[in-house]
Amino acid sequence: MKTKFKSWRTLGLAAVLSMVLCAFASAQMPQPPEVAARSYVVLDITANQILAAKDIDLAVEPASLTKLMSAYVVFEALKSRKIDLKQTFSVSERAAKMAGSRMFIDAQMKVPVEDLVKGMIVQSGNDATVALAEGVGGSVAHFVDMMNAQAKILGLQATTYKNPEGLTEPGHTTTARDLSQLASRLIRDFPEYVGYYALKKYRYEGTPAANDSNRNLLLFRDPTVDGLKTGHTDAAGYCLVATAKRDFPNVGPRRLLTVLLGAVSDNARANESQKLLNWGYTAYEAVKLFEANQAVVTPAVWKGQSANLKLGQPNAIVVAVPAGSAAQLKTRVDRPDPLVAPFIRGQVVGTLRVTRAGQPMVDVPLMALETVEQAGLWGRAWDALRLWIQ
Repeated sequence: MKTKFKSWRTLGLAAVLSMVLCAFASAQMPQPPEVAARSYVVLDITANQILAAKDIDLAVEPASLTKLMSAYVVFEALKSRKIDLKQTFSVSERAAKMAGSRMFIDAQMKVPVEDLVKGMIVQSGNDATVALAEGVGGSVAHFVDMMNAQAKILGLQATTYKNPEGLTEPGHTTTARDLSQLASRLIRDFPEYVGYYALKKYRYEGTPAANDSNRNLLLFRDPTVDGLKTGHTDAAGYCLVATAKRDFPNVGPRRLLTVLLGAVSDNARANESQKLLNWGYTAYEAVKLFEANQAVVTPAVWKGQSANLKLGQPNAIVVAVPAGSAAQLKTRVDRPDPLVAPFIRGQVVGTLRVTRAGQPMVDVPLMALETVEQAGLWGRAWDALRLWIQ
């Protein structure tokens, strides 16, 4: 009995110690503020890290945040030159009679694509969105198919679109996680077009002057905010995907993005999003580990025309850590060994594993920064012999 008692006591002490250590570890991570919203996520785009989240995988109605995907499909058509900004699209009766927020274009108008894009983004115009859908997809139904196909390509596993504008429809759902992925890809893939999201005012000639303001209140409150999109329906509540870019010493521009879903008012979604942005910038600091195209490691290559291979990232490698904890960072490179040519520039060859105080922080894929072709017959034979001897 005595031995059994000691065993249980030891287990009890171990459990208490484990709880204390867990609580200590938790205390070391910045705690996000209280946020009045159904779900949210704070994403550091520069570091590609989620800093905070609440119900990130909860299925929700996206309302006009749907237009982020509509814009993605339109921007893809522009980038591939299937359409151009000066081209005009006709406005159908269906587009002109759309309910909800509008650009106020009339049927039988011919409106330049650029104006329709501005109307979709700045005024959140359902009429402009449908006109673009019909012009790019040939029909709204086909455009929605294009949206869903693009969602699969981007890995949005919990998103299904039923329309291009975001009005309530059964099965038209997404999540905060998927929205953060979509928004970050939109910014990364189309830098030449995302400037439209920073426009505070826009109005098409002949439409009401009172309808010229962007619905994103943060554009008028915070000079570092440059997007991205608002949404509202009775079912979805008030939603906002906001992004800001602020400069920091030794790092440069650092971009954060917040997705906030289900706030109670227009003002509340702006206030809560601002709270999350400010928290993200102050609670976490950015640490630049390597410059763009800087070799993290330069391992030996076998059977190649070059003796070594530089591994790194085409962009600077930046991580976000709790403020004041940069000294606790450590890195380790995992890669195949031996490395046998050929290698193509951009090919993922290894992983940079970043830890803080012994805990995993983030894994960064390491790419070949240059192409290494195979050596000639004799070079390959010599290296094969050396490898066999090893």
